[in-house]
Amino acid sequence: MRRSTKRWYNGIAPGGAAYTDNGMEENTTNAKATAVDSVGLVTPHDHTFADPPDALTLDSGKLLGPITVRYETYGTLDAKRSNAILIFHALSGSHHAAGYHSLDDKRPGWWDDMIGPGKGFDTDRFYVICTNFIGGCNGSTGPSSPRADGTRYGLDFPLITIGDMVEAQRRVIDHLGIETLYCAAGGSMGGMQALEWAIRYPDRVRSAVVLASTATVTAQGIAFHAVGRNAIMSDPAWNRGDYYGGGPPAHGLAIARMIGHITYLSEMSLGRRFGRTLQDRAAFTYEMSGEFQVESYLQHLGSRFVESFDANSYLYITKAMDYYDLSESYGSLQDALARTRAKYLIASFTSDWLYPSSQSKEIVSALMQVGRDVSYVELESVYGHDAFLLESDRLTGIVRSFLNNVDSGRTGR
Repeated sequence: MRRSTKRWYNGIAPGGAAYTDNGMEENTTNAKATAVDSVGLVTPHDHTFADPPDALTLDSGKLLGPITVRYETYGTLDAKRSNAILIFHALSGSHHAAGYHSLDDKRPGWWDDMIGPGKGFDTDRFYVICTNFIGGCNGSTGPSSPRADGTRYGLDFPLITIGDMVEAQRRVIDHLGIETLYCAAGGSMGGMQALEWAIRYPDRVRSAVVLASTATVTAQGIAFHAVGRNAIMSDPAWNRGDYYGGGPPAHGLAIARMIGHITYLSEMSLGRRFGRTLQDRAAFTYEMSGEFQVESYLQHLGSRFVESFDANSYLYITKAMDYYDLSESYGSLQDALARTRAKYLIASFTSDWLYPSSQSKEIVSALMQVGRDVSYVELESVYGHDAFLLESDRLTGIVRSFLNNVDSGRTGR
């Protein structure tokens, strides 16, 4: 089954086929031809704050500062500053959610199918913001960032939580002069941030869109993260996080990405795309090198990921996800969500086994128990956890309808 998507890699996988990171054939349309259908050319911005002695106190009690958060905006903020939507990315994403940085770009931002004129998050109507969370490696302060003396943090960077990410994002929203968000929205780890925003700042979030997410990372999720972290830390090049003067732990990070990516897919999507097809051969060659096409695909993903992501950031971000548990943080899930005043859209996907529909339904049930306004949809999809990125055609109408009705039948005020 062929599916065209704009989530691209700038390369060709072994065997000559061009692949996206979801195993779908690449859409090679030039950015110059597609920019008119998106928000067009965009420029990142940086906001720096928490200069000592006014450093940010993290959930761990440690101090961090100064802090830089990189972000992008799309659309126009209205006169009342009331039409802002804050988008949150997942583990390997960035602030670059839509549009192009230059006309030579081969791919747009990671959620370009959902953000733009007439799209789910309609930039003709809304002012859309996306930040790179702290701990990341795409412009915001993280373990690869330089300190005042010019050296990189490495493992001296303090451990962070989803809540710490939200606190840093709040400083950006304050900087932009926005008192209340029309919506906080994200999928996967982005959904965790949306929930945390609604809980921590109930008077500042009018609605929340939570896609393919969860209220807690389970033992299974922690286990997958632990294997990935161990792959990185077992690579001799990791050097206890102090590798910035030499080569990165490329082998370990590639394996971590391969493991993590398998959890984003489904048996059906892998089977439809690859099956048991051999790579560049007609029969078994009885050797230890990758003989199957799916092996070649995963190896390609791992090698590409190493070129754009920091291994220490992978460690820190997965730890932040492991700490995430709304019930533990607030007494119970009901107690956590009772603090909120937002209107919710919760969506899950039938083939998502990383954050299955049962976990979304748990959030929905808790919201209903505390009398909050919630809409829920479970979408049939073969694309696994990454369906929240790939099912944009179906999500567009659902999200648009929800945002059009945020002010109708509101409860919890």
